[in-house]
Amino acid sequence: MDNEFDYIIVGGGNAGCVLANRLSACGKHTVLLIEAGDDGQSHWVDIPAGFSKLLTNPRHNWRLASEPEEATMNRVIAIPKGKGLGGSTLINGMIYVRGQPQDFDGWAQRGCTGWGFDDVLPYFKRIEDYDEADGDLRARGGPLPLTTVKERPEIGRAFIRAANAAGHPENDDYNGASQDGFGYYQVNQRDGRRVSAAAAYLDPVRNRQNLTIWTGAQARRILLDGRRATGVEVVQKGQVRTARARAEVVLAAGAFHTPQLLELSGIGDPEILRAAGIDVAHEAPGIGANYIDHYCTRMNWRVTQPVTLNEMTRGLSLVKSVLQYALTRKGILTYGTGLVHGFMRTRPDIEGPDVQLFFLHASYANAAERKLDKLPGMTIGVTQLRPESRGTVHIGSNDPAQPPVIRPNFLATPEDCRAMVDGMKMTRDIVAQAPMDAFRGPEISPGESCQSDADWLQFARDNGQTIYHASGTCRMGADDAAVVDPALRIRGLDGLRVVDASIMPTIVSGNTQAAVFMIAEKGADLILRDAARRT
Repeated sequence: MDNEFDYIIVGGGNAGCVLANRLSACGKHTVLLIEAGDDGQSHWVDIPAGFSKLLTNPRHNWRLASEPEEATMNRVIAIPKGKGLGGSTLINGMIYVRGQPQDFDGWAQRGCTGWGFDDVLPYFKRIEDYDEADGDLRARGGPLPLTTVKERPEIGRAFIRAANAAGHPENDDYNGASQDGFGYYQVNQRDGRRVSAAAAYLDPVRNRQNLTIWTGAQARRILLDGRRATGVEVVQKGQVRTARARAEVVLAAGAFHTPQLLELSGIGDPEILRAAGIDVAHEAPGIGANYIDHYCTRMNWRVTQPVTLNEMTRGLSLVKSVLQYALTRKGILTYGTGLVHGFMRTRPDIEGPDVQLFFLHASYANAAERKLDKLPGMTIGVTQLRPESRGTVHIGSNDPAQPPVIRPNFLATPEDCRAMVDGMKMTRDIVAQAPMDAFRGPEISPGESCQSDADWLQFARDNGQTIYHASGTCRMGADDAAVVDPALRIRGLDGLRVVDASIMPTIVSGNTQAAVFMIAEKGADLILRDAARRT
């Protein structure tokens, strides 16, 4: 049959591109990759700073949003999610953070055998082509080029010195032996250009005879024969198409769309399914629960010198920067969402950093849309690394065209509130240090009137945003409430796996794209090992 394959991968984002490459590599298996968006090609994708043009573009962004919730002052919070081959690696800030070893050891301690740090380190190393790799923890030669930010303005160096003055160490490689400290971010770029998952993993293998790619194909349900997944039904160019899987259907649609597709297929919490008018095919109450994301506040200061991106991206300065980038692939157009990193412990008795900082010499008139101020400014994003709060992602109807209903439940626990407040206070203390004297102007947001813990928490509730690290909605585990087992198979069903950020039992301590690359690399190995056992 023309539409019959060994493996069907639903979702052409970060994980899907890795899976398509690895599952088709041996040539023995036919693989179909299904992506609802287009091929993801755009000059704005290639230019690192172009992410600001993509965050509101429906061609490249699903433009999801949260439900209003009391803890975040009933605001609707924008939730970008990449659309097209490459997924969120087309529009994210390119920041590459593995997380802390204890993140993965914690997964193993929860019953996820084979997911401790020693188990996953080889997969991180398989991914990486890090140009400063040194020692046993980093690697060169992988598909994904990684480099430390090359543009290093003096204001960024002053911020690192200020952190040192406040008692925080300098750290050249937060993906190495220790995450603690301050330095410059690592990003997935080559020669000043963004390298998406599609560029790294999919483009080199597109011509494989055993790999088929459907774009513009919206999956609307998984086909089941009893307890076995047998295929996927999609809509492409207004026509319904069916693809059959001889071996497995692999869901890689991410923490929002993977649970949505499962529920549309009758797999999930019976109450949720019945409320949406869907017959129950398989009870799995954990689907759509355990939603975790990183919540971030952005503190802003005026800068007393014209050395920020606010003025560098206007008029003649912008023309010069465009010419510089066109000729040399250098300059301000190589920036993503972070210049200087900070990983801090808000208490001395915790095992690893619990707050991450993102310093950039820019300030925003509209942070959600990355519209810059006209006057010089700088921004420091503050996020709690290991939130306790858990939300939900569920369907609201049986219409596949409708977005899922997203309830993040941010700032729902005292510890989440405390860590955010302490992280912001520590950030203010860093900026107050002498090395920042030459640049520091008035604090714009939250401003000097913010002094008490109650003031800080109210600022967080009024102004915080997600930083697009959705995870956890198809939690991996060995307990009855887990959605997938440690081999990423959906419990109680055959021929159906999940390989994306939704399987994380807890969120990793940092930006999530590196962990998703790792999950996909390991997931591909798990699938291929099972294939070898069947032959």
